[in-house]
Amino acid sequence: MQQYQLIATAASGVEALVGKELRRLGYQTQVENGRVRYQGTMKDVIKTNLWLRTADRVKIVVGEFKATTFDDLFEQTRALPWDQYLPVDAQFPVEGKSHRSQLHHVPSVQAIVKKAVAKSLADSYHRRTRLPENGMLYPLEVAIVKDHVMLTLDTTGDSLFKRGYRQEKGGAPLKETMAAALVLLAHWFNDNPFVDPVCGSGTIPIEAGLIGHNIAPGINRDFLCERWTNLVGPTESDDVRDEADSLADYDVQLDIHGYDIDQQMVDIAKRNCQAAGLTHDITFKQLAVKDWRTDELNGVIVANPPYGERLGDREEARQLYRQMGALYRPLTSWSKYILTADLEFEKYYGQQATKRRKLYNGALRTDLFQYWGHKVRPR
Repeated sequence: MQQYQLIATAASGVEALVGKELRRLGYQTQVENGRVRYQGTMKDVIKTNLWLRTADRVKIVVGEFKATTFDDLFEQTRALPWDQYLPVDAQFPVEGKSHRSQLHHVPSVQAIVKKAVAKSLADSYHRRTRLPENGMLYPLEVAIVKDHVMLTLDTTGDSLFKRGYRQEKGGAPLKETMAAALVLLAHWFNDNPFVDPVCGSGTIPIEAGLIGHNIAPGINRDFLCERWTNLVGPTESDDVRDEADSLADYDVQLDIHGYDIDQQMVDIAKRNCQAAGLTHDITFKQLAVKDWRTDELNGVIVANPPYGERLGDREEARQLYRQMGALYRPLTSWSKYILTADLEFEKYYGQQATKRRKLYNGALRTDLFQYWGHKVRPR
C-alpha cells in the first residue's frame, strides 16, 4: 500500500489537540505551527478525515524543497511525480501563499506551479495538446515560508468544520471544530452532566453529544478524496465508514443541556440537533444565565458568551460575566470553561482562573478561562 506524507491543518492553539487525536487513532505525529505531520495510506486519509474533530483539513504532501527563483520553483515542481496523484483529465486549481520569502508575489507563484504541474503531466501522459481538465477536482496549494516550498494536495474538500448538521446559525457562530476543541479541553466524561448556558445555535452541546456517543464527526458528509478512483480502492471508503459506525456507542445515556435567553436561537439549536440525530440526547431550553439552578454534582459547564466586541455592548457582556461568577463559584464540584476575547474576564467573574489557554476563534484572539472542579462522591 502506498504510504503518503500527510498533514492535518488546524487553527492556531489547537495543534496539540489534533496531535493527541491522531495519536489516539494510532499515528505517530510531529506537531508544528498550524499543522500536524503524520503518515498513512489512502485508507488512513479517509479515516482521519472522518474522525478528526479539531482539524481543518487533511492534505497529502507531494513535495518540499527550497526555492529562491522562479526557475527553481518551476524545475523542482516539474520533477515531482504528479502522475502518481493526478489522472490525465484532473482539474487542479492552485492556491498559494508566501511569507518572508524571496518569491513573494503569490499570483506569479501560483501560475509557475500550475505551468510546472501541467508540463509534468503532459510529459508523463504523452500529451502534446493542452490537458482537458474536465475530470475530478484535485486542489493543490503552494505554501512558501522563508523560501521553503511545500506543495500539497487537499483531500478534504469542504473544511472539516462542515459536519453537515448545521441547518441554521446565529450572529457569531462558533465553528464546529472549535466547539469540539472546547469539549475535549474540558475533559468531560459522558456519565457526567454537561451544560452550555449560552448555547446559541447549539454547536457546543451537539459536539459534546457526538463525542459522548463516540460518533465520527464526518460520518454524515463525504470527502473529496472519496471520489478519486485512481487512488482509492472500490471498497475502502465503505470499509472505513462501516468500522466507524461499529465503534459508535448509541446506547449510552447522556445528560447534556443547552440554554439560551433567545427562544429563536433555541429553536435553531433544536433543528440542528435533529439534523445531527441527537434529539433524544440533548435538552435545549429558553433560559437566562441568572435563572439556571442545579442539584447535580461533578458537571461541566462550557460556554462561549458574547464578547462585547461582536454581540451587544461590552458592559452587557461584563454584567453576564458577573452573573456567571455569582452562580458558578458555589458549584465547587463543577468545572467551568469559558471562552472570551475579554482579557479582563476574571475581574468581572470574581475569581482567578485555574488555567488560561490562548485560542483563536477565526482571526480573533480569545482565552479559555478554566476553573477546575473538585469531584465529590454522590451520596
